Amino acid sequence: MWVFLAALAMSSALRLWLWHRHASHVQRHADAVPADFANAELTQPIPLESHQKAARYTCARLSLARIDWAVDTLVLLALTLGGGLQAIYNLAATWFAAGSLWQALNLFALVGAITSAISLPFSWYRTFHLEAKFGFNKMTPALFVADWIKGLLLSVAIGGPLLALVLWLMQAMGETWWLWVWAVWLGFNLLAMLLYPTLIAPLFNKFSPLEDLALKARIEDLLARCGFRSSGLFVMDGSKRSSHGNAYFTGFGAAKRIVFFDTLITRLSPSEVEAVLAHELGHYKLNHITKRIGVLAVTSLLLLALLGWLMQQPWFFAGLGMQAQGTAVALMLFSLVLPVFLFPFSPLSGWLSRLHEFEADAYAAQHTQANDLVTALVKLYRDNAATLTPDPLYSTFYDSHPPASIRIARLRLAGKIAGAPA
Repeated sequence: MWVFLAALAMSSALRLWLWHRHASHVQRHADAVPADFANAELTQPIPLESHQKAARYTCARLSLARIDWAVDTLVLLALTLGGGLQAIYNLAATWFAAGSLWQALNLFALVGAITSAISLPFSWYRTFHLEAKFGFNKMTPALFVADWIKGLLLSVAIGGPLLALVLWLMQAMGETWWLWVWAVWLGFNLLAMLLYPTLIAPLFNKFSPLEDLALKARIEDLLARCGFRSSGLFVMDGSKRSSHGNAYFTGFGAAKRIVFFDTLITRLSPSEVEAVLAHELGHYKLNHITKRIGVLAVTSLLLLALLGWLMQQPWFFAGLGMQAQGTAVALMLFSLVLPVFLFPFSPLSGWLSRLHEFEADAYAAQHTQANDLVTALVKLYRDNAATLTPDPLYSTFYDSHPPASIRIARLRLAGKIAGAPA
């Protein structure tokens, strides 16, 4: 118990300190646009009004994150040391035989229903108040509810059988169960990457073939130069939910798809769209996807092995408020408390992600005009109200992408626009 409380206190103090640092840093730099982004020679330099909007947006998101975190922490304590999980376990045992697969599934369903019900108001507020306040939300209440129902049904239809298989393997495969579960988990993630573009994503968004013939020809020329084959170029109707813009490719093998948000195409010039896509292609050509799968494989194997050991320790259950033991209880407790212990290690995953972003930028600068990527990024930072002045330590823990000023500086050093105004 004391180890958990100490870890929770340390993790909580670190989060609060980082949030305070970030908010203070952003506010201190809100009165002046950084020189790299106010340059009059930019196609569309970022005005002070947009910079200050980004600062307000950042601080508003941080304020909501603090409240969300506080509620989540209270729920975590209530479920563990407060005896909530034991009470739910006992309730499930009145419906199904103790220790049975059905009781275990019911335990996860009840906890999932409780946490989902608690998080739903925050999601609603984030969408219809915070995002709407800053002009980003395009979602209707009906669409929000429809998305929530679809997500729930997918969780039951896909997550339910997967969880049942995992729990069965934990009970049936003896001490080496974690190897079997690891293989299933890794296989599921690979299968999801294969099926997501054509089966899952279209449930939430409409994907139309790219119709701009000039842009399509430009992109196909880029793909040929990069030696990249895909199953098609698609435009996603992201504007029906948000005014944020992006581009990405998804899937692997023959299922690779290149996807542009419709909001991105309307805001960027053809050469800028090409540069953004070149960055995304860089992730594929530099094997970033494979490397991340490798990290996932190693990390999940180690964590499952750790769970296999913890399951044999009575103090693991008692220290987290559980009288009952067993595979399902162990998996639930592990899932609940793991984020507390992993948060201090966030800079490791963030470092790898930011390294990949730098490498993808360099790849884009080799195959397109680096200046086009610079101007595209400036537009995206402005239109998405991304802060240009994050606190460096906060960014180390939270940001998957490099800070804007550093990223632009790296692009200028990429070679093609060295010494030229960006």
